[in-house]
Amino acid sequence: MLSYPSTIALSSRTLNHLADRIRSHRQQRRSRWRRLDPGRQALLALAHLRNGDTYTRLAAGFEIGIATAWRYVPEAIALLSAVTEDLDTAMRRIRTLAYAILDGTLIPINRVADQKPYYSGKHKRHGVNVQVIADAPGRLVWASSALPGATHDLTAARTHGIIDALTSADVMTFADKGHQGARGSVRTPFKRRRFRPKLSRRQKAVNRAHAKIRARGERAIATLKTWKS
Repeated sequence: MLSYPSTIALSSRTLNHLADRIRSHRQQRRSRWRRLDPGRQALLALAHLRNGDTYTRLAAGFEIGIATAWRYVPEAIALLSAVTEDLDTAMRRIRTLAYAILDGTLIPINRVADQKPYYSGKHKRHGVNVQVIADAPGRLVWASSALPGATHDLTAARTHGIIDALTSADVMTFADKGHQGARGSVRTPFKRRRFRPKLSRRQKAVNRAHAKIRARGERAIATLKTWKS
């Protein structure tokens, strides 16, 4: 079996952060000798998350068994998940923003046994719905946990308590038509309706300005989608 070297588009700071988490976890559990030290396990996990390398390739490249790779990657992911901010914590920073951008995205996944809840009719594929909050320059501020891909953006935002949190903090927020009806401090573009088949010149101008602001949120979505799993 052949193995190959590969680069990961991440800083050493990211590697060291994850390695420190793994090292502390092992010390707390008083783990015995492992096939890979914390730094190598962190590199293994990041190669999977960033590059999408399969467990078979990782096992070959790091000279470990496939079962060991299966254990190491989920363990690292769980450690990262344990230190992520919840919405209440993130709101301490979000409420200081000039305004926020709210957007939803579908993260593609492989088919699962119960396919229907994860199939997005809008995107015509299986995936999970993730709600993202970005700041004015389009930097990722917070991302929600995943819901089945069939979940509507507005439903997802309400499920996570995002609308209520932004409104309570009085944060002006720009969102797309998928969040139409959110109200509170969330602003969505004007939408044509049965009783309003055409938009006025003013409404069209407002929509154009709204779209320019909201487009910056795509940068946050792009940042999120650089991760493979």
